[in-house]
Amino acid sequence: MLANARGAGTSCITLILPPRSQISQASSMLTTEYGTASNIKSRVNRLSVLSAITSTQQKLKLYNRVPDNGLCVFVGTVLNDEGKEKKISFALEPFKPINTSLYMCDSRFHVEALEELLENDSKWGFIIIDGNGALFGTLSGNTRDVIHKFTVDLPKKHGRGGQSALRFSRLREEARRNYVRKVAELAVQHFITADKVNVAGLVLAGSAELKTDLSGSDLFDPRLLAKVVKIVDVSYGGENGFNQAIELAADSLANVKFVQEKRLIQKYFDEIALDTGKYCFGITDTLKALDMGAVETLIVWEQLDVIRNTLRNAAGEEVIVFASPNDKDREKFIDKSTGTEMESAADPQPLLEWFAEKYKEFGATLEFVTNKSQEGSQFVKGFGGIGGILRYKVDFTELGDLDDEDDEFYGSDEDSGESYLS
Repeated sequence: MLANARGAGTSCITLILPPRSQISQASSMLTTEYGTASNIKSRVNRLSVLSAITSTQQKLKLYNRVPDNGLCVFVGTVLNDEGKEKKISFALEPFKPINTSLYMCDSRFHVEALEELLENDSKWGFIIIDGNGALFGTLSGNTRDVIHKFTVDLPKKHGRGGQSALRFSRLREEARRNYVRKVAELAVQHFITADKVNVAGLVLAGSAELKTDLSGSDLFDPRLLAKVVKIVDVSYGGENGFNQAIELAADSLANVKFVQEKRLIQKYFDEIALDTGKYCFGITDTLKALDMGAVETLIVWEQLDVIRNTLRNAAGEEVIVFASPNDKDREKFIDKSTGTEMESAADPQPLLEWFAEKYKEFGATLEFVTNKSQEGSQFVKGFGGIGGILRYKVDFTELGDLDDEDDEFYGSDEDSGESYLS
């Protein structure tokens, strides 16, 4: 809604404060902006900008400090569909840290930073290991976190010869082995939770052969070894090496997500090809399967534009109707018993949002897919962008017979605007 809103003049203020920034600094900056805006020549524009800045200042007074994930404030006067002015004021904490600092006074709201948070929520693990120490970190979207780091003092090669050379060599090898063992143990501690790897993939980086020693060591947990997507050479250790490793591994990380998506949809297609009956597609069948608790993996296209409308018919019963925003067919909103349009019982909600809130209640896992791969495109075009892999075989034709009396609320599977009786 914020992305589509257009303001009357430059009266839309976007203020984004990253975690650990200061409310007082933002307030001081707004005071300075207020003084600057007082010089705007156009009276109407000047008053709307000053009003928006004042509202933003009032919004900031509600906070003693910036929340842990940062703060996004959107204040301004926008035009509604009828061309009338409407004042809006939002302050929200993102669902994960936002590493962007932004102040913008424009004719629209700048929500690009929030959209970036939604694009990639996979978490990747990084181990940077060299002769001076090791660092463990994670990367999710554009947020990187250093989980743990420590330094080490390994014995160096030297020129002391004679009979001591072998003893010094043994001591050096033992110190290296102990160092690799410590790194392997800490990797398990940080990247395995409840016997499961907690990252989508793992990148090993370093400036010497220690990273190769770690990946080839018996001490390195096989569960983590299976998740290693790339081993990269970096020029530095520590946080500089972490930054460099992120750049060098970027392509591999993108490909992993792409491959995982292709594998998931291919598994779905295999169920259909083998005609196991352990699959569903279309809104109607998928919701029936969810209600039965039969869905193991719910697969949904990330840009599905279906709206879930909760309506009330003449008998006072709640009716759920699905329609796309551009759907001109109002027939499905008509109460067949009276011939009048049913009244709204709750605010319309995007089906994607409803799935994100409710999928756990049905005992399913939710997977969002794109249409960028060949399999993804086929899933969206051929199956409407919604389907599921089931735990057991379900015969939807038999279920359909049970619901004949409610047939008026159901559309065909191919119709993205089909409806469903709750």
